[in-house]
Amino acid sequence: MISTLLVANRGEIACRIFRTCRALGIATVAVYSDADADALHVREADTAVRLPGAAPADTYLRGDLVVRAARTAGADAVHPGYGFLSENAGFARAVQDAGLVWVGPPVKAIEMMASKTRAKELMAAAGVPLLAPVDPAQATAGDLPLLLKAAAGGGGRGMRVVRELGALPGEMAAATAEAASAFGDGEVFAEPYVERGRHVEVQIMADAHGTVWALGTRDCSLQRRHQKVIEEAPAPGLDDALRTRLHDAATAAARAVGYRGAGTVEFLVAADGRPYFLEMNTRLQVEHPVTEAVFGLDLVALQLSVAEGEPLPTTPPTPHGHAVEARLYAEDPARDWQPQTGALLTLDVPDEPGLRLDTGYTGGDTIGIHYDPMLAKVIAHAPTRAQAVRLLARALERTRIHGPVTNRELLVRSLRHPDFTGARPDTGFYDRHLDALTRTPGDNADRHLAALAAAAAHAARHPDAVGTSRFGGWRNLPSQPQIRRYRSEPDGAEHEIAYRTTRSGAIDAPGARILTATPGHVTVETDDGVTHHFRLATHHDRVHVDGATGTHTFTVLPRFTDPTERTEPGSLLAPMPGTVVRLADGLAPGTTVRAGQPLIWLEAMKMEHRILAPASGTLTALHAAPGLQVEVGALLAVVQDAQEEPTP
Repeated sequence: MISTLLVANRGEIACRIFRTCRALGIATVAVYSDADADALHVREADTAVRLPGAAPADTYLRGDLVVRAARTAGADAVHPGYGFLSENAGFARAVQDAGLVWVGPPVKAIEMMASKTRAKELMAAAGVPLLAPVDPAQATAGDLPLLLKAAAGGGGRGMRVVRELGALPGEMAAATAEAASAFGDGEVFAEPYVERGRHVEVQIMADAHGTVWALGTRDCSLQRRHQKVIEEAPAPGLDDALRTRLHDAATAAARAVGYRGAGTVEFLVAADGRPYFLEMNTRLQVEHPVTEAVFGLDLVALQLSVAEGEPLPTTPPTPHGHAVEARLYAEDPARDWQPQTGALLTLDVPDEPGLRLDTGYTGGDTIGIHYDPMLAKVIAHAPTRAQAVRLLARALERTRIHGPVTNRELLVRSLRHPDFTGARPDTGFYDRHLDALTRTPGDNADRHLAALAAAAAHAARHPDAVGTSRFGGWRNLPSQPQIRRYRSEPDGAEHEIAYRTTRSGAIDAPGARILTATPGHVTVETDDGVTHHFRLATHHDRVHVDGATGTHTFTVLPRFTDPTERTEPGSLLAPMPGTVVRLADGLAPGTTVRAGQPLIWLEAMKMEHRILAPASGTLTALHAAPGLQVEVGALLAVVQDAQEEPTP
């Protein structure tokens, strides 16, 4: 029996595993980097052990330090979570060699599935359908489009879609470099890229006594940068024959490697309904809660039970209903999914029947630059798919998030998009719809009304500014019109709000009047007779306004624009804190560049970001170099537009 469990991970998954441990009476041990010293998973563990340093390579990826931490803290078992060392056979072996229980699959199974190329060979021998590999050196135009994939690791790192033959050598080099940096293994292979395919997977649970469960299907087709954003169970729109084929193939894959514990077999389902094996993840998946909701199971509890040698029941429970999960990220989808950092001031998700929140953050925490930008997973379970999708969309819309920009609005719009609600999602969803999903509505009515509420709250907080002793007071003469200016985030639109205090003390504005106002709550009635309620929170020069359509964030602008706040034309600024990982070949002052050409690669929060030339011209300054750590807004380079006159 496991008495004390160390979780070799951080954030949301560590907190989720601790939750099950508390229910089972198992003591918990966290490990943490210096950057995570105050993190939620550290606060929730019974014991915590520091791993000196901040970068993953120095902390969470140091298997020797993690094993030493387990022994120091008196743990008798280790759970790897997902990511980091979860699919590292050497780490699993080291845990067992130290006399600890490994809550995961056999080392041999991890080794056999660690390389996607070797896994495909094994699956072919087991009769699992595959996409035929393509030799990049022999590829022709007829083989396009191609998908380049890193043989090791996951999470979309080292993946590229190639649509032009001339781009293949450069994309191969880029994919190889990214794979080597992320996984220490630069092996990359190519296979046909299936347009509008679906990412469908089967959850496996197996014990040491010969029982293998195939726990239904999940659809994970809505992805950005080959990383999942919205997942659901069961996968919609599959006929019974295809479901059976996927279950049988996943079970065959598990039996072929003598699998034990929780794992996932992933497939690509083409538009014609043919499934192809992609890979087997020998760990718990991020999206495991949707399977738990549908089957009424705790997969972590089952992992612990199997690790203790207990058998599974002969058959799994009967599934019920539908579940959908959305990953809430600190990122800006409208700006190439740039990750965001800073103080998370508020994170408040509605607590309603059918909803579940898995998170590694609470309000007051800080989102740093070293790790994945996922803040939370919000899961909805209901009798039907339509009900679960509606419940999740509304829960996200009502969620209060103050701090960095997030993908919350994108998630709400995605869940309500006809291509998703029509039960046929595919991996090209964001390629087709991202611009429309991130576009600010032309009339901007909701944001403007929220800005009015912010102005009213300001008036309530500073009554002298509108000539009353307090809201609801009165004076003999009406006040002069007051003007407040705000910039909404992240779209950057400016709102100029004019309002006036009447003799009765009420606040009026064009098209609306304020019924009640305090610094924290405003009620607005528009000319059409509709009443709107807003909650407000002010942090320095930013105002967060929560209403029926979500959270709106504004920066208070000065009355007049400061002419000194200018940036030299053609300046390339760091969009987030990070590390410069490489420069374009031959890049130096005096180099001629073309518009849109990648010049600098910046790594932040486990993602690589390209800094592009804003125009064709000449690189007149270069301040970036590989290994340089930069803050947001740091000047990296300057490109002088070929059409501009040289500065005298």
